[in-house]
Amino acid sequence: MVEPADLGTAMIDLDRVRADTPGSANGVFLDSAGSSLTPRPVVDEVIAHLRREEEIGGYRAAAERLPDLEAGYEVFAEFLGCDPDEVAFTDSATRSWLAAFDAIPLAEGDRLLATEAEYGGNAIPLLRRAAEVGATVEPIPSNAAGELDVDALRGMLDERVKLVSLVQVPTNGGLVNPVAEVAAAAHEVGALVLLDACQSIGQLPVSASEMGVDIITGTGRKWLRGPRGTGVLVVRKSIRDRLHPRLIDLHGALWTGTSEITLRSDARVYELWECSIADRLGLIAAARYALDLGIHAIEAAVTDRAERLRAGLAELPRVQVRDQGTQQCGIVTFTVEGVSAEEVRDKLRAQDITVTVSGLTSTRYDMTRRGFKELVRASPHYFITPEQIDAAVEAIAGLR
Repeated sequence: MVEPADLGTAMIDLDRVRADTPGSANGVFLDSAGSSLTPRPVVDEVIAHLRREEEIGGYRAAAERLPDLEAGYEVFAEFLGCDPDEVAFTDSATRSWLAAFDAIPLAEGDRLLATEAEYGGNAIPLLRRAAEVGATVEPIPSNAAGELDVDALRGMLDERVKLVSLVQVPTNGGLVNPVAEVAAAAHEVGALVLLDACQSIGQLPVSASEMGVDIITGTGRKWLRGPRGTGVLVVRKSIRDRLHPRLIDLHGALWTGTSEITLRSDARVYELWECSIADRLGLIAAARYALDLGIHAIEAAVTDRAERLRAGLAELPRVQVRDQGTQQCGIVTFTVEGVSAEEVRDKLRAQDITVTVSGLTSTRYDMTRRGFKELVRASPHYFITPEQIDAAVEAIAGLR
């Protein structure tokens, strides 16, 4: 068994984050890539607002928190390397992705490029809309390490490419795709870059300005440790005039005349009027919590836990780690000889060890290329101890 690395534990106050995370003491939680354990300050924020709604009603309670809600745009601008008016809040990463994608004009003959690690929730709308307008969806080949092949991408680019859909961290393989290089190449032909940061926001630094992407989508419930039913969208000012938002209501536009409307000029045009104020306040609290810890400290701690898990699994005779990439993150995937992924999940759950299964339909391009139908996925966050990692490895070693 590998020894604990100093990198993660030295930078994150493990006692503090575990005290803030009561669930971390219950078994071994290895599913932050699914829906993480929410820290107590976030839960307290959500519950307190629900109690206030109980006392005075939703409208008055929201009005009391208007300054905090407005400050949330600045919090996420700092967190995601953009301006506050480039930030919008939604109810999920999927809603963010769909709202942005729907606003991109497409026509017959247009080409849409996607990573081989494309998530099923993105691939389905890509394929459906392409079929409707006569466009094509083309997967970008991966290199030998499993990452998006930037040279192959350059060979595919021409003026017909309108969008590069880029998944930074796949749901099923541990790798981190190159982003800045992809954005630079795509922009040479005028293509937009839509970055799915669903699995990276909260475990890795994500900066719109440094990466050069046009759109970022993400969720609250995974590595950011926010409430379920929350999402974030970044749309850069430089591309606003190229987009045509259609999924708008009286929050994103004003009814200015009998037959006239005026759309908002900022990213909030993609928001809807109705939302859970309590959950949004919780999302903002989660971003503040991560900023307080420091995203680089979080990255180091998550990497430390994942590397320990990979090393432990690699020592087991019937277990094979299936991760890809030269840079790897907090997602660890593996198979156990003679035991299906669902059986592994269920048998570990019986021992209070939480993992999940990544199936073919969630990443069909990649899983088909690699010949898998399912993988076990474990995703340890910074609140997991080295001893808990070792306990999980021991339990996996004992599977029959």
